[in-house]
Amino acid sequence: MNPVIRPMRPEDVPAAERVSDEGFFELDTRLQRASDPAPQRRSDRHRQVWIERTRHLVGTDPGGCWVVEDGSGLVGMVTSFRRETLWCLATYAVLPGRQGQGIGKPLLAAALDHGRACTRGMLSASSDAKAVRIYRQVGFDLHPQMALTGAVDRSAIPVIEKVRDGGTGDVELMDSLDRATRGAAHGPDHELMLRTWRLLVSDTSTGSGYVYLNERGQVGLLAASNRRTAVRLLWAALAEGPERATVPHVTGANQWVLDVGFAARLTLHTEGFLGLRGMKPPAPYVHNGALL
Repeated sequence: MNPVIRPMRPEDVPAAERVSDEGFFELDTRLQRASDPAPQRRSDRHRQVWIERTRHLVGTDPGGCWVVEDGSGLVGMVTSFRRETLWCLATYAVLPGRQGQGIGKPLLAAALDHGRACTRGMLSASSDAKAVRIYRQVGFDLHPQMALTGAVDRSAIPVIEKVRDGGTGDVELMDSLDRATRGAAHGPDHELMLRTWRLLVSDTSTGSGYVYLNERGQVGLLAASNRRTAVRLLWAALAEGPERATVPHVTGANQWVLDVGFAARLTLHTEGFLGLRGMKPPAPYVHNGALL
């Protein structure tokens, strides 16, 4: 059976997760630096979150989610979605043994077609040379990303005020902040994040913002109306998170993240690219790798 590209169905999601896990584990192994910890497979909890997120995207954007299938089963998958005038690439993977066989490009083209009417685009990419070359060829500007990691110096955490736990009543506020920072609301994605992550909110007369802590207790997504509020929320996330923190997906437009990270004694390194089309890097903002 020759490879066939077809829309992803809900029942495909567990097999698509295995394709993604295999693809990203191989990629992490190939890109591993001497100072990096050994690549890990997804934990059961992370796998459950991935599956729930992907089923959510198949439900909201069936036209943006595709798989490649042959006689052996699924060999490639992609998920993408539209939010207002913004198209986002969530996940894109081909089994390691099937790469370089003409599967990836038409798979990505099917997802890109879902966003043909959108004026903006976002994706978060690894440092894989082949992938970023393709993203540039299809019109994305590539902005280097950084990440901060390490044990948080708890003595450096300031007194944190004006931050509270959030909930469904904050969705309208968060959508407004999304539009101000990245040009489009997350809309139904907030429903997903509220089910799977913890939300912290700051809403005062001088500024508003929110931060999600993901299933690992790390920063999953942060948006704010000004840098002072963003800094407050990032400190709150570090205070509430685990001893060893990771603040991923930091762009050059968000130097305030570096100030907080260095004060907390975290270590900085480069990590992939933010791909953008028709827009500038959002700020003050820390994007999510899949939900952008």
